[in-house]
Amino acid sequence: MTETRSAGLPRQESAITVLGGPTAVIDLGGLRIVSDPTFDDAGPHGYLTKTADTAVDEDSVGPVDLVLVSHDTHPDNLDERGRAFAKAAPLILGGPLAAGRLGSPAVGLAPWTSHSVPRPDGGDLTVLAVPAVHGPEDAERDADGNVNCEVTGFVLSGQGLPTVYISGDNASIRTVAEISRRVPDIDAAVLHAGAARVPAKFDGRPLSLDSRAAAAAAAVLGADTVVPAHYDAWAHFTEGLPEIELAFREAGLSSVLQVAAHGTWVQLTR
Repeated sequence: MTETRSAGLPRQESAITVLGGPTAVIDLGGLRIVSDPTFDDAGPHGYLTKTADTAVDEDSVGPVDLVLVSHDTHPDNLDERGRAFAKAAPLILGGPLAAGRLGSPAVGLAPWTSHSVPRPDGGDLTVLAVPAVHGPEDAERDADGNVNCEVTGFVLSGQGLPTVYISGDNASIRTVAEISRRVPDIDAAVLHAGAARVPAKFDGRPLSLDSRAAAAAAAVLGADTVVPAHYDAWAHFTEGLPEIELAFREAGLSSVLQVAAHGTWVQLTR
C-alpha cells in the first residue's frame, strides 16, 4: 500500500478531491460527501477491468455523512467494497431504481426533486437530482426512458456554500444545457470525462463525456472550477488527462480546469 493510499484525508472547509475513477470526496458545509464509491482492488470486474487501485482506501476516507450513487448497475461506479461503504453511511441518495435495489439507507430522487441534509453549522445542504444520459442522445431508450440505464447527476447547494454540480456518467450536452438553464449559478462542476466506450454498446460511441464535450459542458455551465473525474483507473476509458487538458486549452478554458487527482484537494469558493 502506498503512503498516499494509507495516509487518510483530513477534513476540509470546502474542497473536492478525486480518488480515482469516478470516486470523489467533497467536503462542504461541514459534511463529508462521497460520490460513486469504488474501492475494489485492480483487476477484472465482470466485463470491465480496473487498472489501478483507488488512491485512498475506504478506511482512510474516515466518517462520511452522505454517499451519492449516480447508478448502481456498473462496477466502475459502484463496486463490492463501494457498495458496503455506501450501505454503512447514514444516507445514500440516488435515482429511484437504484435506491430500490440498494435498500436502506438509500433515498430515491427523481430528476428535479431534492433532499435536504442538516449541516453541523445549523443550516441545510440541498441535494438536487438532475438528469444524465449514459450514452448517445439518439440511442434507443429502455422502458423507463433511460439510455443504457438509470443515471442521476446531482447539484449541491446551501446558504453560504458554493453550488457544485456532479455529472455522473452523462454524455449529453443538451442535458448539461438544461441543467444550466434551471440552475444558472453553478460555481464548480465534477465532470465524468473519460470518453468511456464499450464496443458492444452503441457501436462504441462514448458512454460519458469525451474531452471536447467536457470542455463544451464547462463553457455551457460557466463554472469557475471544473474538476475532471472518471478518466483513469479503468481500461474502457479512451481519453485521459492529456486529452482533457488539450481540449480545455483549445477552448480557452485552461484557467477553470482544476485537477484534484489521487487525494489532492481543490479548494472551492462561492
